Amino acid sequence: MGMDRRKFMKIAGVSAIGIAGGVQPASKLLAQDPKGVLEKAAPLHAKRWAMVIDLKKRREAEDCVDCINACNKTHNVPDFDSPKDEIKWIWKESFHHAFHEQEIEHTKTELKHGPVMLLCNHCNNPPCVRVCPTQATWKREDDGIVMMDWHRCIGCRYCVAACPYGSRSFNWRDPRPFIDEITEDYPTRTRGVVEKCTFCEERLAKGQLPACVEACKQKAITFGDLEDPDSTVREILESNFSIRRKPTLGTQPEVYYLV
Repeated sequence: MGMDRRKFMKIAGVSAIGIAGGVQPASKLLAQDPKGVLEKAAPLHAKRWAMVIDLKKRREAEDCVDCINACNKTHNVPDFDSPKDEIKWIWKESFHHAFHEQEIEHTKTELKHGPVMLLCNHCNNPPCVRVCPTQATWKREDDGIVMMDWHRCIGCRYCVAACPYGSRSFNWRDPRPFIDEITEDYPTRTRGVVEKCTFCEERLAKGQLPACVEACKQKAITFGDLEDPDSTVREILESNFSIRRKPTLGTQPEVYYLV
């Protein structure tokens, strides 16, 4: 069986490291790994990424913050311990405050005052993108993720004002001294820039699901391709009643909530 140049170089490189370090050469490792675990996992692709959050499952574990902790650790989100300086990628809010425009007189108390996980909605029609003067935030054409480039951000905060969901945070202070343990493979930010959830685009590129989805023990968060009729998110949305935050604004949020 033939071998392309990339695979040859990979095996040669791993072999050199293995021999120098006194471990098994790559030829033996590959022989023990016929399915190619040593190969990089294929990126996850979608035409339109979307997230579904089951509020009933969330209420069953009301005090759980595993998804928040996983996100914060993965993305070096600082903890200023101050509401004024708080940086939020994914956070918890009451249903009443998150969905005040959908007030129903006889809403169940456990739903009305229960916890709701909030994050960037990765809108199909994002107002934040339209107002950014430097294109530091933009919507990816291939999968709909609303991205951030912290090097381009000039701190004007137009996107913060334009976002109707409060999903963007501004670094008034240098965040790096307020990170307990820095994750080396993800960039830290600086004072004077805006940041937000990016649907873990760096994990999708490695073939991994978003950190919050992976960390949720209740399986209350589902992530997938909204344009794929066979995807789990489509199956869930077609068989359950769901709501979105402020749908009348025309932003077309891609985060859905099962009530």
